[in-house]
Amino acid sequence: MQQSLLAGGALVTASGAFAKTGTKDMPDDNQPLHLPYAIHDGMFNNLAGNDFASQIQFAYSMGFRAMEDNGMMSRTPDEQKKIGNLMAKLGMRMGVFVIEFDKWPLSTSLTGNKKEWRDKFIQYCKDAVEVAKRCNAKWMTVVPGNYEKSLSEAYQTSNVIDAMRRGAEILEPHGLVMVMEPLSDTPDLFLRHSDQTYAICKAVNSPSCKILFDMYHMQRNEGNIIANIDKAWDEIGYLQIGDNPGRNEPGTGEMNYKNIFKHIYDKGYKGILGMEHGKSKTGKEGELALIKAYREADSFL
Repeated sequence: MQQSLLAGGALVTASGAFAKTGTKDMPDDNQPLHLPYAIHDGMFNNLAGNDFASQIQFAYSMGFRAMEDNGMMSRTPDEQKKIGNLMAKLGMRMGVFVIEFDKWPLSTSLTGNKKEWRDKFIQYCKDAVEVAKRCNAKWMTVVPGNYEKSLSEAYQTSNVIDAMRRGAEILEPHGLVMVMEPLSDTPDLFLRHSDQTYAICKAVNSPSCKILFDMYHMQRNEGNIIANIDKAWDEIGYLQIGDNPGRNEPGTGEMNYKNIFKHIYDKGYKGILGMEHGKSKTGKEGELALIKAYREADSFL
């Protein structure tokens, strides 16, 4: 963390961020975007430098108003506090971090009925409460892990529901929310569809257990994104972005993100949209293309 960004409450100005890039091709429109799209560490390291605080400041100057950091629990408490303080001073919102326990996703998981894994999950939920306090976070990602082939799907579902209830009991008094993420990375993962996740959240019946609807993964697993968002709407706590194929910025694949963003905006979404994707081009060119892509997809009003 650059101390100059944080000491005495001082912040680098937007013009300073522009000057640091050394490029004449910066977008003219740097007004806040209509929805709170959340950047990641490394997303603007060519335009703003490798320091994460500088990237956050630069993203703010480009109109982005949120940040998410999957690896927040791996950062030192001091780093977590500095990031949280900077975000608060800028008026930016903190998105998800991952509740990490051992290797993620789990080689064994919460789908089985093993006390050692459940106990680890409970402890990491307790740890996550302290991390969230330091960085002003509300949401945290949970993946139940791999399919347990020795058990029927019904028994696995029951085990996941029980674990999520235990986690919710820890988080709910603090106003924190686990968001369960169905994924498309491998068929070995237990949680893969929005309706499956919806049913688990309904059974847990807690404001601290909701769906992380990653539109890239759901496009691959089930498609029909807008209709499926509508069906799961009352249990969706968080959204993530990525075009398919390629998992890059909006406009690089088959998904019409301008229509999707407009639909989400019109529904009155109050959460954050995580930019959990790569860039279709490298270097400064790729980062400028990413900013342009979000300006275009966000121009739905």
